[in-house]
Amino acid sequence: MAPGSDEDVPAWVSSLGIDGLVDLHVHFLPEPVLRKVWAYFDEAETHYGVEWPVQYRTPQDERVETLRALGVTTFAPLVYPHKPGMAEWLNGWVREFADGVPEAVRTATLYPEPGAASYVEEALRADARCFKAHVQVGAYDPRDELLDDAWGAIADAGVPSVVHCGHGPLQGEHTGLDVIEQVLVRHPRLTLVLAHAGMPEYDEALDLVARYPRVYLDTTMVGVPFTEKMMPVPPDWSARIADIADRVVLGTDFPNIPYSYATQLEAIAGWAADDRLGEPFLRAVLSETGRALLRL
Repeated sequence: MAPGSDEDVPAWVSSLGIDGLVDLHVHFLPEPVLRKVWAYFDEAETHYGVEWPVQYRTPQDERVETLRALGVTTFAPLVYPHKPGMAEWLNGWVREFADGVPEAVRTATLYPEPGAASYVEEALRADARCFKAHVQVGAYDPRDELLDDAWGAIADAGVPSVVHCGHGPLQGEHTGLDVIEQVLVRHPRLTLVLAHAGMPEYDEALDLVARYPRVYLDTTMVGVPFTEKMMPVPPDWSARIADIADRVVLGTDFPNIPYSYATQLEAIAGWAADDRLGEPFLRAVLSETGRALLRL
């Protein structure tokens, strides 16, 4: 069974024997930044060729309450810059946000600029539990030498980085899993979470997971009807992830998704229908793996 609506989610989660959901890919941003993000999605038909109605376009406090009502007990509020001088400001903003929301862990971000290593180390000292790097929106090369010491510090700390580095929904100058692999070659101990499972480069993403023991996939927008029309998962997806069931972690992109939160959970439940996965996989992906990555 899978939740048919958001209202069904808490009971479904409870039936699995877990206390709540751990979502590693949620976005909370300063209001002026969020307005620009939503304005971009309002023009999604121009950018992507499809409409993208933001499902949870509500005030910040209401969005937090929505997550609570869904049974999300822990989430990583991810922020990301698109120009120099923005990352450190975002890190300060999201630290204050997380301090006011018990379910939120402290997170941080980075950008290739002088001082990146310094503010990354500061964020780590302040107990950042997760970093976000958005190669597509930031339009930067993750291999930039200005990021080398920052990646090294994150790797040494064992803190996960959720990295949007695949070509979906639009290819960028520095997107591609071959690019991010070169970061892993330099920093093989880096705990890297491939946002959107590397979409649409699913095969390459699975290869990275097989080669690097600290690489994970997040479920964000993977396998849902909206995305399947554009970037479908391989037909043998459930079989492919059966061998890496403990390296898949819940992510949703809340609140910026064009469908209900339950839709993502329904997709994940569909994979678990494979006998090689089942409820143990659901408990891992929805809670246990995220808790381990965030060191809860």
